[in-house]
Amino acid sequence: MFLHNFKYTLKTLFRNKSLIFWTFAFPLIMATFFNMAFKNVIEEDKLKIIDIAIIDNDEFNNNMMYKETFKTLSDKNNPDRLFNTKYVSLTKAKKLLDEEKIIGYLELKDNTPKLTFVSNGINETIFKYVVDEIHDNYSIMATSSSYVYENVNDFLESNDIKIENKANSNLDYMMIEYYTLIAMTCLYAGSIGMVAINKSLPYLKGNGKRVSVSPTKKSSIVFSSLLASYIVQVLILGSLFIYTTLVLNINYGDKIGHILLLSFIGTLSGVALGLAVGACLKANDNAKTGIMIAITMLGCFLAGMMGVGMKYVIDKNLPILNKINPANMITDGLYSLYYYSDYTRYWFNVGSLLVFTAILVIIACTKLGRARYDSI
Repeated sequence: MFLHNFKYTLKTLFRNKSLIFWTFAFPLIMATFFNMAFKNVIEEDKLKIIDIAIIDNDEFNNNMMYKETFKTLSDKNNPDRLFNTKYVSLTKAKKLLDEEKIIGYLELKDNTPKLTFVSNGINETIFKYVVDEIHDNYSIMATSSSYVYENVNDFLESNDIKIENKANSNLDYMMIEYYTLIAMTCLYAGSIGMVAINKSLPYLKGNGKRVSVSPTKKSSIVFSSLLASYIVQVLILGSLFIYTTLVLNINYGDKIGHILLLSFIGTLSGVALGLAVGACLKANDNAKTGIMIAITMLGCFLAGMMGVGMKYVIDKNLPILNKINPANMITDGLYSLYYYSDYTRYWFNVGSLLVFTAILVIIACTKLGRARYDSI
């Protein structure tokens, strides 16, 4: 029955012309528009040295980890320089921020960092990530060791703080848009997964009535639908990479293997989301499609796809929301490949997507197994 449902699902998906268009053609069209819109502004939008301020008080000056790390990351002779740092009083920092001469400032209170911004964006997010890395490692060192590093490079290497300035590399605004497009394409797999599972529901399809009264395990239905949907979406995702690489000449860098792995796992989570939504909601095809699109677009919005600043707002005020948001897991994993030499954050997002997928598949199997229809 597994093989039969797998073949039937493949045929059903490929015959759905509207579904194939939106999941296959739409990403290619968007990629073309991105290339046309942004290829002439790449140089203007490349990441540049970030202007920041640090409150120059005794607590900061006595904290060698913060002091030496920012000294290194602000050194004009450092090829990986990230910041142009001003050490000023709190009053001066507020004035510089009001005059938009800096993007934000850092103040240490009881060895706890306090960041102040007036807007949200990529630069603010980078500043926050650097501070978070230093604070996390400082907390570990404060409780586990009294060893004092002789220089900041030893500290950075030993604690995996390897954030690099990529001002002269290929992650510009257009590349950010392509990363978000990849994530959105992965989540579009939800529509395919939902269509695949709908055919097994008796209140929607005639075939679903036969499936529901058959002795076939519902887990077999779910996994065969999952596999068929995944294969279709992987072909679609592969076509996006081939088109952007060979036709649009987009360079994804030397970590293309990690990007593909994250994308394929993200696609799996997208399919699982569609299966769960299709199995749990008792509604017609159009209603489910609308709900699926709404869930996808909301997740994309919260992950910063319509504005990178939103990701920072959620990370700061409601971080648990992005921890369970598959769109954020995908984009955060892609960004981490660029901003960090260390893969810890990347693998965390990969693991989170796999856990998310497993939970949704279990939900879909459980829901179908417990479903009862008096009219059948």
